[in-house]
Amino acid sequence: MNTDTLTELLQKGYRVTLGAASSAVEAIQDPQRAAADFSAIGTDWERLADKLEVRGALTEKEARDFVEGVTSQMPEPFRSASSPFTQSAPPEPKTVTTVATPVVDTELKNEVESLTAELIAMRQEIEALKQSNG
Repeated sequence: MNTDTLTELLQKGYRVTLGAASSAVEAIQDPQRAAADFSAIGTDWERLADKLEVRGALTEKEARDFVEGVTSQMPEPFRSASSPFTQSAPPEPKTVTTVATPVVDTELKNEVESLTAELIAMRQEIEALKQSNG
């Protein structure tokens, strides 16, 4: 068997299956129309396979167009990274040097200092009370 013939056969089988799945979804959505379409074909299996193959090819094209539309709306870094068909080398990682600087909230710092002073005063008062009672 020729590999071109085998490839064509597999592609036709894929499209017929895709067309059958698409027709099944349509049959669920509109049973009367699907029944009319398939009753017109009758038991002519070759005609049915041809119809399903055409429908599968159309569904495949619509799916490809949809995926291309979605990927074209993605930002550039994701678009190039998500495409399995591009064989370009990944970009070299860049080193970024940063310096951390502490952020001081002066209001908060003043409040902490005030509370610390109050605590020191309370401890001194407690110690003075202990000595006067003891």
